Amino acid sequence: MTVALMWEARALPGRGEELLTWTRAQALAGTPLRRETLRAPQDRVLVITWWDAALDAELPELPEPDEGLVTRSVHRWRFESVEVEDEGEGEG
Repeated sequence: MTVALMWEARALPGRGEELLTWTRAQALAGTPLRRETLRAPQDRVLVITWWDAALDAELPELPEPDEGLVTRSVHRWRFESVEVEDEGEGEG
């Protein structure tokens, strides 16, 4: 099964590049199948990591940035992949 961990933080106004740099510098105690870093308006940074693991597996996650860098606590989500049904299945 593939599990995706999502980590999202919002920087203080004007500190988005600093948060992005900080996020990219964070090493994980393990190697995910994939790691992607994205940014959005309002100085938000999102990191998604994919792991070959069960949904409830203990997996390394990015830490909380210093309070002086972000506007709030980090938001975290965990998703599991689902099989894609063939097109046309389930249609009556």
